[in-house]
Amino acid sequence: MTKINRRNFLRTGAAGAASIMASTGGAFAMFPSSKGPSDIIYRTLGKTGIRLPVVSMGVMRADNPSLVRACLDNGIIHFDTANGYQRGRNEKMLGDVFRDYDRSSIIVATKVKPEGVDQRTGLPGDATTAEDFLMKFEESMQRLQMDYVDILYLHSVSSVEMVNHREITRAMKNLKKEGRVKYIGISTHTNEPEVIDAMVKAGFWDVVLSRYNFTLSYLDKLEESIKRAAESGIGVVAMKTMSGGFLDRERTKPIDAVAALKWALQNENICTTIPGMTSFDMLEEDLKVLTDINMTDDEMKKILIASGEPGLFCTSCNNCLEKCTGSLPVPDLMRAYMYAYGYVNMEKAYSLLSELGTGPDPCAGCSECTIDNCTKQFDIRSKITDISRLVNVPVDFIT
Repeated sequence: MTKINRRNFLRTGAAGAASIMASTGGAFAMFPSSKGPSDIIYRTLGKTGIRLPVVSMGVMRADNPSLVRACLDNGIIHFDTANGYQRGRNEKMLGDVFRDYDRSSIIVATKVKPEGVDQRTGLPGDATTAEDFLMKFEESMQRLQMDYVDILYLHSVSSVEMVNHREITRAMKNLKKEGRVKYIGISTHTNEPEVIDAMVKAGFWDVVLSRYNFTLSYLDKLEESIKRAAESGIGVVAMKTMSGGFLDRERTKPIDAVAALKWALQNENICTTIPGMTSFDMLEEDLKVLTDINMTDDEMKKILIASGEPGLFCTSCNNCLEKCTGSLPVPDLMRAYMYAYGYVNMEKAYSLLSELGTGPDPCAGCSECTIDNCTKQFDIRSKITDISRLVNVPVDFIT
């Protein structure tokens, strides 16, 4: 495989574009110049029947169209975005890229997060309506410049009640009947086993996008639920496989991306993974897994060592919630901390903190929280105090 970097890609991309322009008399219609290596590993996405490479692109933090094109040229065909990513700019970028490609050769997933859901309990509120959900979906379709999306997720579900929300699920089923959505699913960051089991019981969901990595404290329970989902025909996509990307706030201890991806794919019930990519170097690392998921002894050792450190990744075990006298959504605050220090994605951290509405110093005056409240031994109060400072920064400094 040719080393991928900005200079190489732009040079070959420009030559390819010139060739297309010449052969079409100036009309520009770019299609993937190749489909990647011949030995790409594919798996089937449950009852959808879609065959996907084991590595897909998580587009959340990406803002470079050339990187998306490089993914396509190297065999990656599935792209995961969301209505709220980069305040809509993420979907707009993808739409601008994909209009130059054969739509049938690309699998696009987007996610819509309903309004009014309580961040701590995951329960719907008065503002959780199909009208709001469909309005956001229409925004996404306009940005993507598409007639349909392959997968539409109900985003960030953490309760059985949202899995079975009558109004929104009816709206999603109707979109599927109309052909504007091929398959419907749920994305879940918290209480994943309960959410996935409820999806299996409901019987109509097609795909689940679940957090899955080697640091989760309830991994056995999650894997049992994933197995039941796969056996029922629900396609399983894994996210957050990198467990925050780094083990420390200073970003001096990176998690081995190849080892983390391979670890996740040892589970045959996982169809594909969506690692976030923001650079050609990241893409080059991830492409190594596209044709080889066998873990080396060194990679297994790296996973073992990393799993013994606290890291930046909150497993959402919820052990802290009943002990929090302020009734704070601690796992979500920890996720904002990870976005800021693991992903260096201040905009995503700011957006999440704004949704939570916990203010600039939610732990002020409280001394109840101790390190014993956390199964990962996080200093919860310190982390919340640190990340909450971000809400005082003017939004135009971040976006």
